[in-house]
Amino acid sequence: MHPMLNIAIRAARTAGNIIVKGFENQTDLMTEAKGDNDYVTRIDKEAEQAIIHKIKQSYPEHSFVGEEGGVVEGDNDFKWIIDPLDGTTNFIKGIPHFAVSIALMHKGRLDQAVVFDPLRGELFTASKGAGAQLNGFRIRASKAKELSQTILATAFPFKAKDTLPEYQQSFSKIFMQAGDIRRSGSAALDLAYVAAGRYDGYWERGIKPWDIAAGELLVRESGGLVTDFAGGNDPMHKGEIVAGSPKIVQTLVKHLK
Repeated sequence: MHPMLNIAIRAARTAGNIIVKGFENQTDLMTEAKGDNDYVTRIDKEAEQAIIHKIKQSYPEHSFVGEEGGVVEGDNDFKWIIDPLDGTTNFIKGIPHFAVSIALMHKGRLDQAVVFDPLRGELFTASKGAGAQLNGFRIRASKAKELSQTILATAFPFKAKDTLPEYQQSFSKIFMQAGDIRRSGSAALDLAYVAAGRYDGYWERGIKPWDIAAGELLVRESGGLVTDFAGGNDPMHKGEIVAGSPKIVQTLVKHLK
């Protein structure tokens, strides 16, 4: 195992312990609204601090971008992109579906990835060029070719409800052809499930780098394809992503363009 991936796993498990304890005792979450339908809790902040502290013990010179803490300056050749609790709304409402997401970019390219579901004990990992794993076992993305064969995942534009009409148009076209569509509330787990072949495809707009960085590498290393809505190769900067089997991504992009 790559030493930096090993450190990321330790950091994810440390954050996972904090999250599980918070989920079991929700009387002191100290929930704050960051914006419309966008929340942060004390647990989000504590988990992110724990991740950064754990990584800095081994790599004090590295830089960090976290959902809650912003940018921690350092060596930009090594940049950690962190979502300490992806699925905060699920967490607050007691819905047991959320994850820790940690990715490392080396010189602008995704290099290591961890998505950890602390309740189910599912650890999704990937190293560039070395494939993707779930709890140490190799995983592969779906090879589905037709939408009629698929279970897809997406998210509704709850932070930008004015874009709903545009979203509905593409959703309707995809829904009428797909087997079925899920909406889980965690982009990191949606992408991890695509990497594991549980979902055949996934699309979402209005997302941040920390939502998808780790999941993007997981999908690529599992043999899946990842693009933006126009079929381009830079979803993190575009703030939109399409992921899945190559044939399914091509079809989704056709409907989303």
